[in-house]
Amino acid sequence: MTEAPLLGARRLRELCERHGIRPQRSLGQNFVIDPNTIRKVVDRADVRASDVVLEIGAGAGSLTLALAATARRVIAVEIDRRLVPLLKELLAGVDNVEFRNEDASEVVAADTGANKLVANLPYNMAVTLVLAVLQSAPRITSLTVMTQREAGERLAAMPGSKVYGGSSVLAQFFADVAVTGRVSRKAFWPIPNVDSVIVSCRRHEELPDVDVNSFFGVVHAAFGQRRKMLRNSVAAKTGDARSATELLERAGIDPATRAEDVGVEGYVSLARLL
Repeated sequence: MTEAPLLGARRLRELCERHGIRPQRSLGQNFVIDPNTIRKVVDRADVRASDVVLEIGAGAGSLTLALAATARRVIAVEIDRRLVPLLKELLAGVDNVEFRNEDASEVVAADTGANKLVANLPYNMAVTLVLAVLQSAPRITSLTVMTQREAGERLAAMPGSKVYGGSSVLAQFFADVAVTGRVSRKAFWPIPNVDSVIVSCRRHEELPDVDVNSFFGVVHAAFGQRRKMLRNSVAAKTGDARSATELLERAGIDPATRAEDVGVEGYVSLARLL
């Protein structure tokens, strides 16, 4: 892998000061300033010379530079207009980066040609964005995101875990999901109040044979009443507890079990019967 011209803490702060920029907590901005962390993210993403990488939340460009040193092309998206002059200065002469000052949701909905997504995501959008990409951007086969530990562990959680929820099921319906690294708070500026992790998602080559909308509906219904027995949640869709019990038993699920104890396969089986 080509050694990236990494952007360290001193130069990043100098750039921000020259452009009058302070990270905004309202946008969840915590810029990556640690070169080792940047290398770790690029390594976990397994970025190669043939890859087209979509980076959501380019921030001050530290990860962008590292991605550009390896990938064929990088589409760097940043919604904060204040950062445009800084990024243009930083990326001057880097001819394989396409910068877009747009909202991430608009870019995800379009076909960018990217086959990988790499991002440093704020907690308040991480889960939503990952699920949106998995659902609506099938060309992207690999997602590597750095985000708050709570959000990352929720996406990768297994049945029975305290943090296993609807987002865990939905993400794992589309991909193999795992926490592949832990990141020190000191890797960011400003230093956040929470710990971070790297989450890797590798899209399944084939999805389960089930109607996706039906599957989503079952999962949302189940976790809408998280602590109740699944029989009660399913009864809201079937009309009565007896039919719900019969349906769950046909799906191979104990009617008395709770939503957080059922894996993806169980919800797929249930959705096929509804």
